[in-house]
Amino acid sequence: MKDHKEFFQYVIPSMLAFALSGVYSIADGFFVGNAMGDSALAAINVAYPLTAFLQATGTGIGMGGAVEYSIAMGSQKPRRSREFFSMALFLLFGLGILFTFLLMAIGAPVLRLFGATGEIYTLGREYVFFISLGAVFQVLGTGLVPFIRNMGGSVTAMAAMIAGFLTNIVLDYLMVWRFPMGMTGAAIATDIGQGVTFLVCLGFFLRKKEKPVFSFGKHAFLLIKKIFQVGISPFGLTFAPNITLILVNKSASVFGGAMAVTCYAPVSYICCVVQLLLQGVSDGCQPLLSLSYGQGKEEKTLQLRNLAYRFSFLVSLVCVVLLFLLRDQAGALFGASRSVTIEISRILPVFLAGYLFVSISRVTTSYFYATGKDLRAYTLIYGEPVLLALLLLFVPALASIWGTWASVSLSQLLAMILGILFIRIKS
Repeated sequence: MKDHKEFFQYVIPSMLAFALSGVYSIADGFFVGNAMGDSALAAINVAYPLTAFLQATGTGIGMGGAVEYSIAMGSQKPRRSREFFSMALFLLFGLGILFTFLLMAIGAPVLRLFGATGEIYTLGREYVFFISLGAVFQVLGTGLVPFIRNMGGSVTAMAAMIAGFLTNIVLDYLMVWRFPMGMTGAAIATDIGQGVTFLVCLGFFLRKKEKPVFSFGKHAFLLIKKIFQVGISPFGLTFAPNITLILVNKSASVFGGAMAVTCYAPVSYICCVVQLLLQGVSDGCQPLLSLSYGQGKEEKTLQLRNLAYRFSFLVSLVCVVLLFLLRDQAGALFGASRSVTIEISRILPVFLAGYLFVSISRVTTSYFYATGKDLRAYTLIYGEPVLLALLLLFVPALASIWGTWASVSLSQLLAMILGILFIRIKS
């Protein structure tokens, strides 16, 4: 019972925090779609992978450092844990600055690569430029949250995300609806929202008197190596859905045209929330998995993993049933036209089925990277988009646009099967 209570104390706030991180894009899509129509809704969807890349980088570095922090604490090495915290902090800040200039330089050409054309490209380019101005807050805001959770501040981590989310909602309302600043207003609202999340995180560390160390001796390269070794997994876990977004948008534009791209936008927003809730379960149990693993308690580690499996599947099942029942209203929520709304209600069930498989594969992946089995985690995370890319080469050619939609769930099923095989292989 004690383990169950501790599990939910970590997992529930993590679920809410991750869900709210995804609602940034949904909020922008909601306000822009209702104010500016189908093209603006599609532009947010096409541009979002660039924003998600910033957040995934923060999550990867932050989670990589936080996992090593917890393992070091479990192994009674407090000095080493502080070094991992400090190095991750420096990496987050440096990469945030770097990506600011990088997005300004290549954001527009990348949108072309993603299949954006005409008005969708013009609106997407405007959105990405202003998102780039707040890149450092995107990276820091998402990167510091895992440390707060691993330091016992799961509620504070949730509060940081809620504060940023509410700020984003209020500013979206003001800058998109009340003072029609369009895509610029939506992007600035997102930047400021992430800035508020960062400030709440900063307040937590100041209150805890968690000061970074500035001297790493000969360990600097080793610290960076370990952070990246672990961080590649949560980075991929966070960004993989956006690789899916890029691949499906491209395939949809080929086999279904602008109409299919527009229909996929609300579907991707809805599925994003489910995906992030499931990632919240998997990442929420990570501190407990890493700590028990660092303490050498193998049986407890497996018990926690199995509890995460059961809870993740239950969350997925509830979401799938609820969204299936509400599928007819999904498009209207984002201001989609009547024809788009009708098409969304037809295709949404195809995507929802895949999230029963995702509930298992996400926990499996988290278990692997939380316990040092990095190669298996890499294979699962990056294998899924590879499988999707392969499926998109021939399934849409056989079944047209419905083949594009079905390929997503098929790739998720194959990833789950691969994860189960890895679990059964003990060594």
